[in-house]
Amino acid sequence: MSGPAQPIPGRPESAGPIPAQTGPAQPIPRQPIETRLREAGLPALPRTAWLEVSLDALAHNVRTLRSLLDPGVRLAAVVKADAYGHGLLPVARAFATAGADQLCVATLDEALAVAASRPGPPVLLLFQPPLDALPALAQAGVEVTVAEEGAIERMAAAVRPAAGTLRVHVEVDSGLGRAGFAPERAAEAARRLAAVPGVELVGTWTHLASADDAEASARQTVRFRQAWEAMRNTGLGHLRRHASATGGLLARTGPQLEMVRLGLSTYGLLPAGFPVAPDARFAAEELRPAMSLHARPLRVTEVAPGEGVGYGSRWRAARPSRVATLPVGYGDGWPYASAGRTSALVRGRRVPLIGSVAMDAVAADVTDVPGVGLEDEFVLLGAQGPERIDALELARARTTIPWEIVTAMASRLPRVYDAGGAVQSVRTLAGEVRRQGAGAR
Repeated sequence: MSGPAQPIPGRPESAGPIPAQTGPAQPIPRQPIETRLREAGLPALPRTAWLEVSLDALAHNVRTLRSLLDPGVRLAAVVKADAYGHGLLPVARAFATAGADQLCVATLDEALAVAASRPGPPVLLLFQPPLDALPALAQAGVEVTVAEEGAIERMAAAVRPAAGTLRVHVEVDSGLGRAGFAPERAAEAARRLAAVPGVELVGTWTHLASADDAEASARQTVRFRQAWEAMRNTGLGHLRRHASATGGLLARTGPQLEMVRLGLSTYGLLPAGFPVAPDARFAAEELRPAMSLHARPLRVTEVAPGEGVGYGSRWRAARPSRVATLPVGYGDGWPYASAGRTSALVRGRRVPLIGSVAMDAVAADVTDVPGVGLEDEFVLLGAQGPERIDALELARARTTIPWEIVTAMASRLPRVYDAGGAVQSVRTLAGEVRRQGAGAR
C-alpha cells in the first residue's frame, strides 16, 4: 500500500510549517491529565509528554471494517510492532473485545506475549520463528508460518508432539519477493509439512505487493490460486486462505477468501491518495485515528530579536518572541530531520516548531498565541479544537508514510488508554497499570 509521500495540497515542497494563526486564542476546555488519572485511580505520569490511545476508536474501526467483509470471512487484526506503536497488549485486548477473529504478529516475543494475555482470539506469527521455539509456541497455541524449504526437515526434528499440536500456515510468494514458497513448490511443501508428527496444517497465505494496482494484484491472486488448488488436489482441503490486507480490502483488488489481515486501517489511518473503491468509501471515511501526542511545556520564555534557540541556533528570533520548550525529541520518535517543517496546536491554534530537534525537547514559537503558559496542553499529533495534525501531514513533512509516524513513537512515551470518556489504563517503561474494573479493555 505504500508509496512516495505527497506534498500538502497547495503548498510548495520547500515551504516550512504552516504558520501560526492570528485572531483570539482561548484555552481548550479539558481536564488536566493528572486529574483524569487521579479520578481513574491510576498513578501520575513520569513526564509531561504522553500518547493517548482511544480504545473506542479502535473498536469502532474494527466494526466499520467488518461491514466490508462477506459473511463468514474472518477479520485478523495486525498488532505487530507494538501494535503500530499504540501498545501491544492494550490494543490486542481492545481488538479481541471488538470481535477480531485472529491477531497477527511478526516476532516470537510478540506472539508469546499476546498468547499469554488470553482468553482471546488465536495468534498467528507471520514470520517464520526460530525453530527451537516451536515447542513453546505449540504449547501457547500460537499458529506459525513456514516460508522456506530448509525449515521443513528442521521443523520435523524440533517439534515435540507432547508440547501440543503446532498449527502451521504455508506462505506463498506470489510476487512480493520477500518470503514464501514459489507457487509451484507450495503444494509439495504443504504435503511434507502435513506429514510431520505434531503438525496440523491450517492455512496458507500470501501478501499483495501493490494493492493499489489492480492488474498486479490480479496476477498475484492467480498465482496464489494455482498454489492452493494444487494443495487441494493433494488432499489438503479446508485450509484457511488469506491474501488481502487493508489495501486489498479497500481498493477491492484482493480476494477476501476465508480471512483478511487488517493493519493500518484498524488504527484509523490510510496512506495518501490511496484508490478506495466506491463501495468502500463510506468505511474509509468512517475510520477514526486512535493515537494522539500531547505535551505540556517545560518552560515558556521571552526571546529577544537576534537570539537563537536550540543547538546551532538554527532559528533566530526576527522579532520579540515567546518560545515554549516541549519535552518531546528524537528520543521519542520526533525525528531530528523534521526540524522547521512541523507544527503543534495550542489553544486550538497552530504554532510552528522551531530550531533543532534535540533528543528530549523541541521548541514552539507561541508569540502569536497570547497567554500560553506552563499549564497549557500542546498537541503534536491529533486534534485540538477546530484544528488537526494527522499522520498524513507528518508523513508528508518527513517524506515518509503514516505507518512510520505511529510505529516510530518510542516506548518511553507513556501511553494513556481512554474509553467511554475515562482513562482505562496507563503504560510506561515500568509496565501497564489498569484501573480497577477495567475488565477486558
